[in-house]
Amino acid sequence: MDSSVKAEIKQEYQQHEKDTGSVEVQVALLSKRIQSLTAHLQSHKGDHNSRRGLIVMVSKRRRLLDYLRDRDFTRYQTLIGRLGLRR
Repeated sequence: MDSSVKAEIKQEYQQHEKDTGSVEVQVALLSKRIQSLTAHLQSHKGDHNSRRGLIVMVSKRRRLLDYLRDRDFTRYQTLIGRLGLRR
């Protein structure tokens, strides 16, 4: 994922102009990386190191979403709706 894609995602999910690290931005960036890695693993089934990295990223995204759910439920619902996550 190159810097222009990251900048687009940050701009789309930021809360204010200088926001680069809010939970929404972090979850959106992780979701993009997870999608990319999932596509990679579909064609490279034996890449177990990348599979472990995928599991770590999914766990981190889950922890961030749990934090957001506990802090502000409406922001949580909005975010999972925008990202199309099941939970």
